[in-house]
Amino acid sequence: MSAPGHSGEDFGDASPQRQLTGLERTIDRAAHRLLAGKPARGARAVLIEAAVFLLKQAWACIFGALMLVVIVAARLWYPDDAGLARNDAMTVAAVAIQIGMLVFRLESGRELWVIVLFHITGTVMELFKTDVGSWAYAADGVLRIGAVPLFSGFMYAAVGSYMVRVYRLHDLRFTRYPPIWATTVVAAAIYANFFTHHYIFDARWILLASVVLLWAPTVMHFRIWRATLKVPLLLIFVGVALFIWIAENIATLSGAWLYPSQTDGWELVSGQKIVSWFLLMIISVVMVTWVYRPKRPEVA
Repeated sequence: MSAPGHSGEDFGDASPQRQLTGLERTIDRAAHRLLAGKPARGARAVLIEAAVFLLKQAWACIFGALMLVVIVAARLWYPDDAGLARNDAMTVAAVAIQIGMLVFRLESGRELWVIVLFHITGTVMELFKTDVGSWAYAADGVLRIGAVPLFSGFMYAAVGSYMVRVYRLHDLRFTRYPPIWATTVVAAAIYANFFTHHYIFDARWILLASVVLLWAPTVMHFRIWRATLKVPLLLIFVGVALFIWIAENIATLSGAWLYPSQTDGWELVSGQKIVSWFLLMIISVVMVTWVYRPKRPEVA
């Protein structure tokens, strides 16, 4: 843990305040007033940093968290005999969440196109995967494309939303980040393999090795409040993939979709899916770098 050489102890980005949305700037100013004068060292300082980190992560996850709430609520409380099918209700709720994110300026226009692109790439993959039987959705509702209810694309958008939000909330900086062209090639190969492995050689382990080779030297620097932490980027990738896998278990337990092994009774999603989410997350990471080019840490 290292302390930056400036006094801008803000809740969000240190230097690129302009990247924060209007609501985030309001929260930032309120947090600054609340935390001003608090001790810089000792147990209280550590607790403050931990609290700010958890709050930033919660804020970054807001789209995905709201989607997960909708999925669980639809399973627990949505009536089976309602005039609007459960899947359609989840789609309407997902659209309302996305509109709210824009109306309340929780997402910037600069970021929206990446989220939309990830939504589209996810939906295309959903169409293929449901067709080959990798997983299945309940066959109810009219707001669907083939066997895929439209709310499914918003789950991929939630991953993209988290990525762009965490980038600016923590003012991410990187040392030894690989060339964008190389990461784009690997991301494209990963996406293609999600389709081609059903017909030809499954290259996931080769792709996983490529990711490790590309990003192994990379260190991510992220600001909390006063503290800036340095963590190997691959470790962050693994942590996010594990978190998504946990959320996926909650979603399948709620019946949002089911894998073939779960049709006769729910069971934990296979641990191998962590690798799939790890690789899918790489696609999202690369898309975000098209908007926010990886920056080096500032020299103190």
